[in-house]
Amino acid sequence: MNFPKVTEYPEYYNYIIKSVPEGDLLTSLESTIVQASTFLSNIEEAKGDYRYAPEKWSIKEVLLHIIDTERVMAYRAMRFARGDTKELVGFDQNLFAENADVSNRTIADLLAEFKSVRQASIFLFKYLTEEESKQIGNASGFPVSVRALAAIIIGHAVHHLNVIKEKY
Repeated sequence: MNFPKVTEYPEYYNYIIKSVPEGDLLTSLESTIVQASTFLSNIEEAKGDYRYAPEKWSIKEVLLHIIDTERVMAYRAMRFARGDTKELVGFDQNLFAENADVSNRTIADLLAEFKSVRQASIFLFKYLTEEESKQIGNASGFPVSVRALAAIIIGHAVHHLNVIKEKY
C-alpha cells in the first residue's frame, strides 16, 4: 500500500506520520511488530506500572492505549474502504484509559494482544485494492484516507514506543 499524500489526513497527524518510513505501508505494519516485540520483551514486568510523572499513564496503560487506538483506526479504515460515507465521531483516549483496568495484565500479555491486533490490521490492509486504500472518509470532523489511517496506526505505535524509551 502506497504512502499517503499530506492532503489525505489532518495536519494534526503530521508529527505521527513523519515517523513512518516512506514506502510500502504493509512492510511497515509488519516490521513494527518485530520492533515492538524486541523492545517490549526486554522491559521488566515489575516496571509495567511505573509512571514517569503523577498524572501520566503507566507503561501498561500506554500499551493498551496503542492497542485501543489501533482498533479504532482500523475500524475507521474498514468503514471507509467499504464505501461508508457517514461521519465517524472521535473517541476520548483518556476515558478509554480510565475505564480499562490493567492491574491484572502483564507486559507480555499486552504484547501478545498487540501482536494479534496488528495481525488483524495487516489482513485488513493487505487485501485492499489501491482504489480502496485511497477512499476518503470523515473522522472526528476531518477527512482522512484509508491509507493515511494505516500510516497513523504505524506512527502512533512508534511514537508511544519512543516515549517509553525516552521517559520510562
